Amino acid sequence: MERVHLSGEVRHVKEHSSRQLSQDAVKELIQQSQEAKKQAYCPYSKFRVGAALLAHDNCVFTGCNVENVCYNLGACAERNAISKAVSEGYRSFKAIAIASDMNDQFISPCGGCRQFMREFGPNLTVYLSKPDGSYLKMTVNELLPSSFGPEDLSMKKVIDIPNEC
Repeated sequence: MERVHLSGEVRHVKEHSSRQLSQDAVKELIQQSQEAKKQAYCPYSKFRVGAALLAHDNCVFTGCNVENVCYNLGACAERNAISKAVSEGYRSFKAIAIASDMNDQFISPCGGCRQFMREFGPNLTVYLSKPDGSYLKMTVNELLPSSFGPEDLSMKKVIDIPNEC
């Protein structure tokens, strides 16, 4: 597994398969999410979260949670990683790894992050990890079943909805 530092925090993982990630690639992605967690700004919750998002060209974008004294203005690690990738022109992703400091259970994304990830595909692979590197592999569709996505906007709709007074 080779990690190449590019401008900013963008990295690559050496991966040859386009469908299934190798065990080494999964471990590297989880390691990068754990490294991203170290940058978390969480003075209120003291709950650090890191994420590492793998694009189809094997470029990795990391993110961490950033809290704000006005709680609802904080940003989750998953959304930060995805936003960073989108701001660099990426729209298609293979996988995302999520890390926290919880030893007793695997970190799971909040509902907002599940919907945010859903925007980029229900089949995105999600690795929920623990600090020891163990993980659960799921898809966004498994985390957010019967979800609403971009394709739903093209479905036939009732245009004329009468007002009832």
